[in-house]
Order: sequence, then structure tokens, then C-alpha cells
Amino acid sequence: MGIDLYVNKFSTPSRAALMTVRQLQASVNIAINIKYLDLPANEHMTPEFLKINPAHTVPAISDNGFNLWESRAILAYLCNQYSPESSLYPKDPKTRALVDRSLNFDNTFMTAFREVLTAKHFSGVDPPEDKVTAFHNNLKVLDALIGRNKYLIGNHLTIADFSLGAIIANFHWFDFS
Repeated sequence: MGIDLYVNKFSTPSRAALMTVRQLQASVNIAINIKYLDLPANEHMTPEFLKINPAHTVPAISDNGFNLWESRAILAYLCNQYSPESSLYPKDPKTRALVDRSLNFDNTFMTAFREVLTAKHFSGVDPPEDKVTAFHNNLKVLDALIGRNKYLIGNHLTIADFSLGAIIANFHWFDFS
């Protein structure tokens, strides 16, 4: 039967879920049915989808009756359920805590990204200076997190890299270097 993964191609969190699924599928046999929702057509507001996700956001999954939304929870669940030994979401409590910290920072980073880059792009209004400063400070924190590592948490790819990477991939849309 497989897992139904509901996404939108323009959704940053959806891209993080898709990257995680693709990486897991490279090492574990997981049947995923990707269902693209057209948000402008309100496909996320249908009664069927609202049974899966009453918050009507993407991504969302339905895994044989278990429904889950919120991208970071989905990334962790997929690793825990289908590849518990995967380095994508390490079992070691300290390393996992670093991944969780980066996932939580990612949430802060996404907010700052929206307040600065997307707000200006869609409204045409320059964001307040304090929001720009906060965004630049978040970029400095990100640089410090990565440091000389290959990835956010050392030299191994984790779900935190997918989540933050999906945001950073948007920078080119907004002519931000």
C-alpha cells in the first residue's frame, strides 16, 4: 500500500520531505506515493485531505492510517520508522540533540527568511531594519554551525541538512547571495 506523501512543488518544507524520502529510498525499500496538491486550486482544503491534516498544510503523510503533518516531525518519523539505524537521524542522544537543535534553528531561520526576502519580493516593501539585522545574524549563526564541517552536524548528512538546505535553495529566487 505504501505511504501517501502530500506535497506542493513550491513548498520549501515539501522539498525537505521529498529529499528525505529520496535519501531513505536509496538504502531502504519504502513505497511512497507522492501526491502533488495544487494549493491555489484549494486541493489542501478538501474534506479528504482535512481528515489527514486539519491544519491543511503540506507536507503531510498518511502511513496506513497514521496521519502526520509538520515537515520536521515527518522527517524524524520516516527515519525512526523505516531506517532507525540511519545516520540521517542518529540514535546517539548527543548527536540527535544537535540535529534537533538545527531543526529548531531552521524554524527560526525560515521565519527570518520570510520576513526579509519573501516579504520584500511579494509586497515590494523593504522590510524593517531590525528584521534585516535578525536575518543577517541568523546567517552568521548558520555559518558558525557549519564551520569547517561538510554538513551541519559534522561530516554526515542529516535531516537537518535537508530542512535548512530546502530554505537556502530559495535564495536564488530572490537574488540573494
